[in-house]
Amino acid sequence: MHPSKPLILVKRYHLEPQTGTAFTVSKEHIIRIIDVEGEQVADLVCFAHANPAEYLSSSRSIDYNEKIYISTEDVLYSNLSRPMLSIIADQVGKHDFLFAPCSQEMFEISYGIIESHPNCLDNLAAGLKAFGIKKPQIPTAFNIFMNANISEQGDIKIEPPKSKAGDYIDLRAEMALIVGVTACSSKKCNNYKCTPIDVEVYSGKPSE
Repeated sequence: MHPSKPLILVKRYHLEPQTGTAFTVSKEHIIRIIDVEGEQVADLVCFAHANPAEYLSSSRSIDYNEKIYISTEDVLYSNLSRPMLSIIADQVGKHDFLFAPCSQEMFEISYGIIESHPNCLDNLAAGLKAFGIKKPQIPTAFNIFMNANISEQGDIKIEPPKSKAGDYIDLRAEMALIVGVTACSSKKCNNYKCTPIDVEVYSGKPSE
């Protein structure tokens, strides 16, 4: 058995609070999402590079994994039922795949905030525009580090993320992808403060 190759850093992005970015990765690249200060959510969406009409699907991922809390060794699927990402390391183990990216409309409907507010949907749309992806194409995000709990009655309660400063999740790309990531703009999801997110992209495999 050949030893695993060490990770080689390909790209690094630093997301200031309430901002986002978009980029491409090749198949088998590893996307590492890092909570810089702790208790900060990162929204992630992705699209097949060869066909942006194929996108990360919350419903199919939940269906095929048969659970709503997705973590290490689980696979995230596209709307065409193909693997898009595999979680190969997860230092937190609690994420959300139910909530849509926060939007201006969400702040108005849920919180009565009428004035313009930074939000994940607009931040994702701004980054993905360079790849020809429009706002209505953006699906439910994989809300990394978000701690949403469901009661027996079906009520959802958002609690502070379990992530601490420096905690990360590694996702391996199972196809060439267009990826959008944000440092979530909703204070409620982030224990009422918004802080940075770091994103690192690696080639190779984790050393054993």
